[in-house]
Amino acid sequence: MAPKVREGDAVVALSGKWISWAHTAFAYSAFIGALVTGLFLHYHKIVENEYYGYPQEWFPSVSATIGDRYPERAVFQFFIAMTSGPRLLLVFLWYILTARPNTSLPKIVAGVGVFRTLSCGGWTYVTSTDDHGWHDIFMISYLVATLPWTLGCLALSPNNPKAVKYRKILAGSFFGTLVPLIYYFIQHKVHKVPGAYTIYAFYEWALILFDVGFDAVTALDFDGFELIVRDVKGSSRGKTRQVADAVLEKQKDKPVGNIFGAQFLWADALDAAADVYNGFVFWSMLTSLGLTVWYFPLWHMGISGYEVMVMCTVSPFLLVNASLRSLLIQNVRLVHLLSLSGLLAYLAKTPEYRLFSVAFGVSMSCLAWTATWYGERSQPSRLESRILAWSIGLVMSSVAKFAFHTNNPIWPIMHAQNGGWNKLGLLLAAVAILRSTRTITDNRGGVDLADRPKTSPFLASLGLAGLLFGLHSLLSDSSTMILWVWEGFPVRGPIAANGVLTIAAMAVGILSGIIFKGALLSWTNLLLAGLGAFILTSYQNWFGYMGALLLATTLMASATPLITSAVRHGPISFGLGFLIYNVLVLAHVWVVAYAFVPGGPLMREHTNWVMTATILFLGAGVYASPRSESIDTKRTRSGTTTRSRLASHYTYVLLVIQLIALAISYLRFPTNDYVPYHKKDKVITAGIWTIHFSLDNDMWSSERRMRDLIKELEIDVIGLLESDLQRIIMGNRDTTQYLAEDLGMYVDYGPGPDKHTWGSALLSKFPIMNSTHHLLPSPVGELAPAIHATLDAYGELVDVVVFHSGQEEDAEDRRLQSEYLARLMKESPRPLILLSYLVMKPNEGNYHTYVGEKSGMKDIDPSDWDRWCEYILYRGIRRSGYARVSRSTITDTELQVGKFIVGQPESSNERINEAQVPDGLRFPSLFQGQGVRDHRYHVFDEPRYFV
Repeated sequence: MAPKVREGDAVVALSGKWISWAHTAFAYSAFIGALVTGLFLHYHKIVENEYYGYPQEWFPSVSATIGDRYPERAVFQFFIAMTSGPRLLLVFLWYILTARPNTSLPKIVAGVGVFRTLSCGGWTYVTSTDDHGWHDIFMISYLVATLPWTLGCLALSPNNPKAVKYRKILAGSFFGTLVPLIYYFIQHKVHKVPGAYTIYAFYEWALILFDVGFDAVTALDFDGFELIVRDVKGSSRGKTRQVADAVLEKQKDKPVGNIFGAQFLWADALDAAADVYNGFVFWSMLTSLGLTVWYFPLWHMGISGYEVMVMCTVSPFLLVNASLRSLLIQNVRLVHLLSLSGLLAYLAKTPEYRLFSVAFGVSMSCLAWTATWYGERSQPSRLESRILAWSIGLVMSSVAKFAFHTNNPIWPIMHAQNGGWNKLGLLLAAVAILRSTRTITDNRGGVDLADRPKTSPFLASLGLAGLLFGLHSLLSDSSTMILWVWEGFPVRGPIAANGVLTIAAMAVGILSGIIFKGALLSWTNLLLAGLGAFILTSYQNWFGYMGALLLATTLMASATPLITSAVRHGPISFGLGFLIYNVLVLAHVWVVAYAFVPGGPLMREHTNWVMTATILFLGAGVYASPRSESIDTKRTRSGTTTRSRLASHYTYVLLVIQLIALAISYLRFPTNDYVPYHKKDKVITAGIWTIHFSLDNDMWSSERRMRDLIKELEIDVIGLLESDLQRIIMGNRDTTQYLAEDLGMYVDYGPGPDKHTWGSALLSKFPIMNSTHHLLPSPVGELAPAIHATLDAYGELVDVVVFHSGQEEDAEDRRLQSEYLARLMKESPRPLILLSYLVMKPNEGNYHTYVGEKSGMKDIDPSDWDRWCEYILYRGIRRSGYARVSRSTITDTELQVGKFIVGQPESSNERINEAQVPDGLRFPSLFQGQGVRDHRYHVFDEPRYFV
């Protein structure tokens, strides 16, 4: 509202630029004042971190400077309080300057500015000592809001070349600084490099300078304001051009300009959110199908018959019948609602009924989505929006799994007790379906005969199958391809928290599909996908992951054109596409389960064949697609406004999901400050457990129950076997992520999913200085994985080997493996603990290779004759105790645990009573007698202790 003051009647006139200068002065004073105070009063304390102090570290980080020490904290909080007034005025003046009719962006940016100001106050006045959780929430909120604030200010900048120049420089410097900042933080936290934190601190201070400096540039724009407030240049009345205006004018009639220049409507935004959530539900159910099917051959140890349920996805064949197709399209809402049986499945206590419910839900969901796409075939804008929703739904599913440590909270293997959000997920799904299907489309006229493609529907179905399989097998979890390139310690590649990069690559692919549209269905894009696949399968660490990101981008970019092509070829393309996709899924299983399926040896260890077939199938889809936009040219031009409006809202939903992923990544970054349970006694409590792929006897996810037992037994080092879950049939999961982060342990996942094993993993409270992965000789049976790791235990190096041998039927394999492992252990010059699954009777056969002169190893309890699978061996370290703990219904194998004392020599096999054992060397009494939750000391009914 304009002030009721005539021009020249101002009582006080204050140039708007002084608001900017005041904000800049107070903000810099807060940080610099705290820094100077800290350097003079507490220099050695504030440069010290959890690993090093002065002189290795000689400059303090921002957090150490402005933290809890008095008077630094008081100085910082005083000036931040002074900053708040100018800060809120700055946001208000920026809105006045940039507000334009018929655009919501200035309001959004102003809202972000206020939110960012409040969150700054949150982390300033609620320190990590006061409340660590809320401090992190406020800090993450501030950092996440910085991105839209910076980009929004750049887009809305008045056409002031000098101000625009400085904004670009400072924004580029800010985001460019994040790369070395993260690098040196990893060097400090993960690699513990002396001096790395000091370098990190300089980059952290640089971020402060650039952040405050970016807002200081407003002084050049506010020079046209005077406070009463009166706008003496008319800047707030839309008379000046904005950078966004120039960009949009250049991009007029181009995708970027049309999408980001489209009007924002809340109704359309809610429609987009509902559509995306429907896509999320589809992917949640599809990814749960293989998981629920897998339970049955897992417990049958072979083909069970329930595997046929994977064929439920071919329901789109029903649309081939014209009458049935019309009926289903007209009642697509009902079909979507019927698909929710897949979310209701968690209520079924019997695994068989749960599988049937999931299979029916997946069948209905595949049918509903195909009917939806085909029903929109004559409306390119609506068809594209539905495909976008489906694609972004996959991103949302991946983010949900990222947040829940690779479990989807609405899966049928989840419930309230193990972290499931089933009820909320079901409620939102019902609301989303009612919202997104309220407009029913039945385009009976469809595509004109002249517009029909000339190629075979079979080729289009191959493209669809390759797309479905690539998305499901590689992108349904953000850590899948990270584990493909994992090689152990020291860390030389991405870790699970870097999954945000996979998610970002997926988003880039979707945005590329929106912006470039037809250009993405090209041989160039296919070649890029092939290059990414080659790098991923051929290289490890960061370079291999670069191939993974390239593949993720090109796969997501191909979704819209390939599905559109399948729609043009008719419903049979979807039926065939899902059928061929199922064949790829089975092949994807056979490469590792070759010992249990007919014809399996033909596919043994041939993940490269499956990857090659995926790329070739994508190529068939490209070949089957129109080479030009001629089919939709007339319609697209007439519907440009509609397409842009719809695409813009899906883009906003995608960006919100990306910001959530960024916050999750921050929260999940490992602290690497873990402490063993009995540090004073220098005890290593080590265990071995075959976890049966983290599905318990009743088909529930078992991570939390495993966590409870490991924590209550106070285990410092544990080997997990049958731990590789990064396949479609296992839900693309990774149990070690949850266990490591919740228990506070370092983790080596072991040989990745591309190494064709059932998995072996190592979790340790002690830093893992080095680890190597081994695939032991297996000429006939399944591959035998091993991890050989060196731990820093109380300042001494101790080796730990985790190993899973071949099956009972493959005697020659097991003999060769025993000789290989014996040599490996014999060559180690350090104390060594073997945590293993050996498949043998004590004192028979290969036992004498593992125990004795050949390996130099000793059995933790030579008198324990009742063993077959799990064994703990040791050398060069004192063994003080041994226990066997019942499994309850978590898995099919007990947990064996041994206690070792670092720095003491081996002792005799003479046993002693628990009363003679110091408290720090005893096993928990919780599991004596009947124990808890059906976990108890069994076989001997109590732990054994040794002199």
